[in-house]
Amino acid sequence: MRPSMSGHAPKAFISWSTGKDSAFAVLEARRLGLAEIAGVLTTVNEVHDRVSMHGVRNALLDRQVAALGLPSVQVKLPMPCSNAIYEERMAAAVERLKAEGVRHVVFGDLFLEDVRAYRETRLEAAGMTGIFPLWQRDTKALAREMIAAGLVARLVTVDPRKLDRGFAGRTFDAALLAALPAEVDPCGENGEFHTFVSAGPIFSAPIPVAAGEVVERDGFVFADLLPA
Repeated sequence: MRPSMSGHAPKAFISWSTGKDSAFAVLEARRLGLAEIAGVLTTVNEVHDRVSMHGVRNALLDRQVAALGLPSVQVKLPMPCSNAIYEERMAAAVERLKAEGVRHVVFGDLFLEDVRAYRETRLEAAGMTGIFPLWQRDTKALAREMIAAGLVARLVTVDPRKLDRGFAGRTFDAALLAALPAEVDPCGENGEFHTFVSAGPIFSAPIPVAAGEVVERDGFVFADLLPA
């Protein structure tokens, strides 16, 4: 996705996971002139009051959104959630964006072709376009770029089938990258881990967090973070 021929980047919402990939996608979309980030779109688990997949408390999501200084649209999903319900509620959110003059959504996806194809198909059906500023970047270099850019993140979800549970709660930094097993993607692109970003140049101020308990649920290890 390139800037429009008029020279003005299109208004877009960021598909916001609370983690490093979506945070860095904001930085790169702005740096490359691919999009004017106009708001944040996040799916949340309405049963547990947490962000989908990452398991981050909605209270911390709210603090991120405040530090971003952007409008927020939350897509509340039940648990369990069928694909039909997911698509219905996402479609309603997309219509809300379109009503606000937004026709683009920025994603932090890297390699998963099927995920990108699904997103693009659904967006095209709704008259929208996806922007993927990190697509197919080398993840070893990308992980270092994220850290060098000033993003401060912690691992909040770990798949213990792919990465030792002891990594849950650790800071995403050079020491962690050095400690990752060779078969683990440095950005967790194969689902090895997910992160929560608490500071960086996209925020007006750092978000204080405190470490909570580490629990295993539904086959994943979650390091709970608490607002400090």
